[in-house]
Amino acid sequence: MKKSIRLRWIMALAGLTALPAMIQAQAAAKVDVTGKWTFSVQSEAGTGTPTLTFTQKGDSITGTYSSQVFGEQGLKGIVKDGKISFTIAAAAQGQSISITYSGTIDSADAMKGNVDFGGFGGGTFTGTRQKP
Repeated sequence: MKKSIRLRWIMALAGLTALPAMIQAQAAAKVDVTGKWTFSVQSEAGTGTPTLTFTQKGDSITGTYSSQVFGEQGLKGIVKDGKISFTIAAAAQGQSISITYSGTIDSADAMKGNVDFGGFGGGTFTGTRQKP
């Protein structure tokens, strides 16, 4: 019993109690989202399942967004500290809109967050990396 208390005390002095959280944060920050992803989007207007292909270089991402509603569009964004944000320029009913996705990277193969349809409503998304 005394050894357990001493070990916890030594670990606390060494700052080791925060080690697992720090390791998780570093792992999330280092995730490379390069690859093909399937998204599930829920919004006030309904649901959709776009396919996204990301290429990551450092914190920057580029790629393509493909859906039945918006067709195939280019995307640009950033990945930093376990968070992702990217924008797609699209047209809906003859109007140009900027669609912004922002969220968190939960693991190497999963992300989730919110979608803003350029002032025409919003929603949520989950994303899953497709396996080769």
